[in-house]
Amino acid sequence: MAASLTLLAFGAHPDDIEIGMGGTAALHAQKGDKVAFCALTRAELSSNGDIKTRQKEAARAAEVIGAEDRYQLNFPDRKLTKESPEYAEIVTLIRSLRPDIVFFPWHEDRHPDHIMCGTIIKEALFDSGIRKYTEAGGDAWRVPYAYQYSINGTISRPGFYVDISSVQQVKEKALLCYESQFILGEESVQTPLTSMYIESVRARDLLMGKQASVSYAEAFCPHSPVLLNELPGRKEE
Repeated sequence: MAASLTLLAFGAHPDDIEIGMGGTAALHAQKGDKVAFCALTRAELSSNGDIKTRQKEAARAAEVIGAEDRYQLNFPDRKLTKESPEYAEIVTLIRSLRPDIVFFPWHEDRHPDHIMCGTIIKEALFDSGIRKYTEAGGDAWRVPYAYQYSINGTISRPGFYVDISSVQQVKEKALLCYESQFILGEESVQTPLTSMYIESVRARDLLMGKQASVSYAEAFCPHSPVLLNELPGRKEE
């Protein structure tokens, strides 16, 4: 029996991970792998919802996906930088969990926080492996694999796709937990997220699926080299 993996996914805000790779996370959780989410900010500047509401929604969404742990850091919304005191917490978390795979946002996105989140995680992945980097706790850990996922838009040239056809409904159920963001209520204002956003995510997953000859898929770009023991191909019956 293959040993289980530990997957750690980072996002700038609660809901980023579910949008970009909720299906892949659900697949691995169902297989018995340890899945952990970490949001860098509490999204306190969001047009709709408040911190308390978003935290409750994020907890429900993580439960739907099957994430074993969810971590919430306190980077200021719209002020993501490596110089923030919270940066060391990212490195400490990576060293503590010793993940086999780390996921983080793709560097092309309409939201600057998503771009900055990716930049910060790249730095943290590097610093985590430096034995003499003592600004963070824990022993050095070099993450074997790191992959980028897209939140808004698509990755221009994906390195690989993950077939999420069997868990697409799980992903959408998790997204619907973020009612304050995706459902226009009496006290909310219209934003790009309240205008058929979940439908657009479904359409993107459908498009990625068509490119990979499956029903639904999520696309990723490797940040680190992907090492295979053998080339994938048709298995013997």
